[in-house]
Amino acid sequence: MIYGAECWPAKKKHTNKVNVAEMRMLRWMCGYTRKDRMRNEYIRKKVGVAPIEDKLKESRLRWFGHLNRRPIEAPVRKIELLDFAHVQRGRGRPKKT
Repeated sequence: MIYGAECWPAKKKHTNKVNVAEMRMLRWMCGYTRKDRMRNEYIRKKVGVAPIEDKLKESRLRWFGHLNRRPIEAPVRKIELLDFAHVQRGRGRPKKT
């Protein structure tokens, strides 16, 4: 479910959606529904899994470590040297994409 999550621009909204999907799967594994009103912590403890938010952070930090170990000539590392301070955004409302 979190394949490739290390390079997502993770926002709170995305993390929340992944967390909700994970809890739905864990509830389904245990045979509980939302009507049973079981706490998420109880279900996690019963299944024995860590919160997916922690796994997302862990994979992002692992990816960051890989990038930092690359040589400075690598294209991925050259992005660190770019300076966007002189770039100005256009006026008005952003284009609809």
